Amino acid sequence: MATTIQISDNVKSILDRMKLMERETYNEIIERMIEDDKEINEKTRVEIEEARKRIKSGKFISHEEVKKRLGL
Repeated sequence: MATTIQISDNVKSILDRMKLMERETYNEIIERMIEDDKEINEKTRVEIEEARKRIKSGKFISHEEVKKRLGL
């Protein structure tokens, strides 16, 4: 079932610039954005979990050590 939505002229212009091909629909652009967001969120979640594991195991460098190494 299709639904009509209202978007501002500014959002329409942004969507138009995001088209990968001239005939790409707004629905396709939005679906691509949703899929990209899902991938980024999952990747970020995994990276955060890995970072937490490194911190718990002591495999990290403190800000002070980074400053020391960079001579700051």
